[in-house]
Amino acid sequence: MDSMNTFPLAGTAPERIVSLVPSMTESLFDLGLGGKVVGVTDFCVLPVEGTARLPHVGGTKNPDVEKIVALAPELVIANQEENGEAPVIALQERGVAVWLTFPRSVEQALTDLHVLAAVFGSRQMAMQIDWLVRSVEWARAANSEGSRRVFCPVWRETSRDDPRWWMSFCGETYASDVLAACGGINVFEDRRRRYPLEAEWNEAAAEVAAGRDDRYPRVTPDEIAAAQPEVILVPNEPYSFGEADQALLARIFSARGQTEPRIIPVDGRLLFWHGTHLAKSLVELSALIRQ
Repeated sequence: MDSMNTFPLAGTAPERIVSLVPSMTESLFDLGLGGKVVGVTDFCVLPVEGTARLPHVGGTKNPDVEKIVALAPELVIANQEENGEAPVIALQERGVAVWLTFPRSVEQALTDLHVLAAVFGSRQMAMQIDWLVRSVEWARAANSEGSRRVFCPVWRETSRDDPRWWMSFCGETYASDVLAACGGINVFEDRRRRYPLEAEWNEAAAEVAAGRDDRYPRVTPDEIAAAQPEVILVPNEPYSFGEADQALLARIFSARGQTEPRIIPVDGRLLFWHGTHLAKSLVELSALIRQ
């Protein structure tokens, strides 16, 4: 599925929008466009009152195409990482305009918001987004010194009680750039995913990753220990890490006689929800990293 970040409705401001991206749903409401949203996914939970009253079209990976079409949207907002390829293609084949977003940095996410402001010709929206842009600049400046080395897992091997790998993300991701803005140094910013799985711990030769997303490496406990993070952020999405996982992460360091980093549970939306949620991330994530 190729990214189609170009807005598909040149010169037209849609009056009926279906959002398949939870963070963009929140952004639409925050920017005063909630009245134009006619459908959302089951995971679009913010704002609570706004999303509760709307028709729900299923999950992000497998939304109900027929239900979406029945809502007669002029625009469907999707995301290349969060939404399944098949429903996006099916919607296009039905003649539905799909805006497929794919921000891999804070600035790209802000550009998507600027696109909305331009489409709707709203000075108020533009001012809100400009304030958010300034907030990012201030946060980067304030956090430019004394940054902490951070490891953030997003998944782990689930077939074993002692996982051989933990999945993280490299520097070409929105989450990594959010960390940077909030005073964190992603310890695996230069690590790419290797295929097949055995290549991650050098038990097989790595294959060419052409056409495959290699931005989410599966790193071993030895690699995590060697990276010497000062902080480990343990999010509750996309994988719902719990206290047992925190104990496993702590054991990686204690078993090697190393000082344990600070291990902090965190709301995953602070890392992965691009859009207006960024304002909350800049405040709360910065405080967690630098505490």
